Amino acid sequence: MALRAVFLGNDPWSVASLEALEGSPHEVAAVVTREPRPAGRGGALRPTAVAEAARRLDLPLREVATVKEGEGFEALRDPVPDVLVVVAYGEILPTEVLAVPRIAPINVHFSLLPALRGADPVRRAILEGLGTTGVTTIRMDEGMDTGPILLQAEEPVGPEDDAGSLGERLAALGGRLLVETLDGMEAGTAVERAQDHERATLAPKIPREEEWIDWSAPVDDVVRRVRALAPDPGARTRFRGRVLKAYAAHPEEAAGEPGTVVAAEGALIVAAGAGAVALEEVLPEGKRRMSGAEFIHGYRPEPGEQLG
Repeated sequence: MALRAVFLGNDPWSVASLEALEGSPHEVAAVVTREPRPAGRGGALRPTAVAEAARRLDLPLREVATVKEGEGFEALRDPVPDVLVVVAYGEILPTEVLAVPRIAPINVHFSLLPALRGADPVRRAILEGLGTTGVTTIRMDEGMDTGPILLQAEEPVGPEDDAGSLGERLAALGGRLLVETLDGMEAGTAVERAQDHERATLAPKIPREEEWIDWSAPVDDVVRRVRALAPDPGARTRFRGRVLKAYAAHPEEAAGEPGTVVAAEGALIVAAGAGAVALEEVLPEGKRRMSGAEFIHGYRPEPGEQLG
């Protein structure tokens, strides 16, 4: 018999799991997500990516301020779900919420737990230079990504990956793993194993101060920071007193004082620790995103000018 699920998520990376669940034999009894919030320069209310997907898929949807109490809690409880599926919701859930499903609350987490517990495992995997990451499904407990593991699948981190490309692949992998997990629970073949908490590492949300490029850092660290923060919010530096965001970069064999422009003919090359970085795509403050070549044409940076 198919399982009856309530889906809880907010992020664009939640959508692949929702789509996979909707396309499976299991029933989506309700989709619950955060209520619309002001966004953009005009401050217009914007629904979550999950809300938009639920409407597109014609699934029962509730947009709520919180699921810890009131109508949000009722939206989880009233469908009487077998499982509560949580994907990139961004909030630790209390015991009362975890007790709602008849069988279990299930979380799809974008790392190979116990590695990278926390809110930003995709960006942290790139920042830390991991060659492999993956997706884990767990039965949730009251801790932060500490529950027993149900299934795991690995995904390589390519040298050209940014958080956008890696996150999209992990989201798709997570959708497949979620359905496989629920199939196993339905068949009675799912096996849990406890996490080795001594091997746990953390992936806290990247704060604003970590968005700034440290040009004295090794070249590979600078490139990883640019990749980890693309396509949003972008790695920050300053040029001529204004913020300049970087979205793509690669190492270059050049040298100079960290943060100085080494060359600006065809590519914007900036010295870093023990080498240099070519900025391939940037966003000057108040302007549109552009290639490094377009930036050179418009701003005409001179060798020796300082970034940072």
